[in-house]
Amino acid sequence: MKIINTMAAALALSVSAFAAQAENTVKWGSRADIYSLDPNSVPSTANLAFLNHIYEGLVRYDKTFGLEPALAVEWELVDDAFWRFKLREGVKFHDGADLTADDVVASFKRAADPASPLKGNMPLFKDIRKIDDYTVEIDVTTPSSLFLNDITNIFVFDADWLKANNTEAPTDFGAGVEGYATGHTNGTGPFVLESRAPDSKTVLLVNPDWWDEKQHNIDRLEFIPITSAATRIAALLSGEVDVIDSAPIQDIERLKADPGVKVMTMTELRTVFVAMNRRETLPDGRPNPFNDIRVRQAVQALIDRDLINQRVMRGLARPSGSLIAPEIAGYAASLDSFDPADPARAAELLKEAGAEGLRFTYTCMNDESINEEDWCQGIANMLSRAGMQVDIDMGPRSVQSPKRSQGKTEMFNLSWANEPTLDAFSLLSQVLSTKDGAYGVSNYGGWSSPELDAIVKQAAAATDPAERLKLEEDALRVAKDQILLIPLHQQPIAWATRDRVQDLDLRADNKARHWFTTLAE
Repeated sequence: MKIINTMAAALALSVSAFAAQAENTVKWGSRADIYSLDPNSVPSTANLAFLNHIYEGLVRYDKTFGLEPALAVEWELVDDAFWRFKLREGVKFHDGADLTADDVVASFKRAADPASPLKGNMPLFKDIRKIDDYTVEIDVTTPSSLFLNDITNIFVFDADWLKANNTEAPTDFGAGVEGYATGHTNGTGPFVLESRAPDSKTVLLVNPDWWDEKQHNIDRLEFIPITSAATRIAALLSGEVDVIDSAPIQDIERLKADPGVKVMTMTELRTVFVAMNRRETLPDGRPNPFNDIRVRQAVQALIDRDLINQRVMRGLARPSGSLIAPEIAGYAASLDSFDPADPARAAELLKEAGAEGLRFTYTCMNDESINEEDWCQGIANMLSRAGMQVDIDMGPRSVQSPKRSQGKTEMFNLSWANEPTLDAFSLLSQVLSTKDGAYGVSNYGGWSSPELDAIVKQAAAATDPAERLKLEEDALRVAKDQILLIPLHQQPIAWATRDRVQDLDLRADNKARHWFTTLAE
C-alpha cells in the first residue's frame, strides 16, 4: 500500500506541475470516444493512435513511414533467431521512474499474454529477456523484418506501476474485463493524462520532461467525443473546438467556404468490409446459411459499390475489389476488380442454395466507419432486391463492438488499415487466418480456410521479401475466391481545423500525431 500511495502521489504532483504551465490549448472534437486507456485492451487503430500521445514503443514511424528509434536507440538481428535492442538511457515515466529493460520485458509479456486482445499485433514474437538494464533480446519465430513494423504499436509500461496497481494482466474491452490501466496511465510520451470522463472529455497536458525534441507548441489537449455530425460541425464553426476528425463528407464544401476553417482530405489506407458469421450455427441456433458459398456470392452480387460511392460517399471513396489498399505491401492489381451488381444472378444463387427469403440481422455502427449508418441502410435495401429480409441493428461501437468480437452477430461490418505493419500480412494473420494463438485475433466471423492458413504460415517464415509478397498475393486470392470478406472501398479521410491551427500532421493512416501540431502565435 505504501508503494501504491507513493507512486500515485508522485504522478499527481507531476500532473499538477504540468497543469501549472498550460497555455496553448487544442480542443479536438472526435466522432467517437476511445475505448480504454489500456493500449493492450483492444486492437483499434484509433485507440492506439490516441494512446501514442501518452505511451511509446521501442521503434516508431517517421513522416515517410520509415522506421526510426524511439525508446530503443539501436537494434540488430542476431543469428536469424532474435533481435537485440539497446534502450535509450535517461527516459522518465510520467511519475518520474526511470525506463529500464524490466519495463520492456513486462510490457511485451503483457501484450503477448494469451488473454491480450493485442497479441495478434505481434504474431512473430516468441519470448523476451533482459540482458542488462538497457538491453533486451526478443526471440522471434522468423527473421522477417516485419517484426519491427509490428512492434510500433507495442507500448511500454512501467513494470513497477503495473505491479503496484495489480494490472500486470491485460484488460479486454470486448470481453468487459477492466483494470487499473483502463482508467489510469503512466507512460513516457509527449503528453500526460490529467483527467478522463468517458464519453465526455479526456484531457492531456504537455510532458516537459519528454526525452525527444519538442516539435509542437501545445500545452493542453482536450479530446472531446461529439457523435453527432451536425453538432461536431457547429462546434468547429463556432470555435468551441479547434480540430475535428471525420469531418462529414457531405459538409466538406460548406467547411471550405468558411474563411476561418481549413479542410484536409485524402484516401485512407483503411479498407471497409462486409462480413458474415461463419460458425456452424447462428447466434439464435439456426444452421448457418452463410457457410454456403452461393449465399455469400449472392450477397456480393447484390452490393453496388459504385452506387454507394456516388450516393453515400459523395464520390470520395475508392470502390475496391481488393482486400487491401494499393499502398499496402502485398497489393496486386489483378485482385482489384469486381463485377457490377446483379440482382437476377443473386436470386438464382439463393434459389439454388435453398435460401430464398433469408432473414437475418445486420449489425452496424453509427460511429465507426465513415457514413456507415447510411451505407448500411443502403446495403440492406440492395439485399432486399433478391428477397432477403434484413433487420438492421444500429448502435454506437461501444455497444456493437463487443457483439462483434464475441461472435454474437450474423452479418456485420469491419475495417482494416493493415497497421502497424503496412503490409498484407497484417490482414492475413490477424483477420483472415483461423483463430489460433496470435493468429486470427480479429477473426470475428469464425471463418477458417486451411489453404489460406498454410500459405500465411509460409509467408511468415519467408526471409526473402519478394517471396513473402508472392505468398501474400496467393493468400489474398484464396480469401477473395472464398469470399471470406467483401471489400467495399477505401474510405476518405477528412479533417478540419480552425485557422489558428497552423500545422497538423495528417497521413494516410489517419492517426492523430499532435506532438507535431502547432498553433499560430
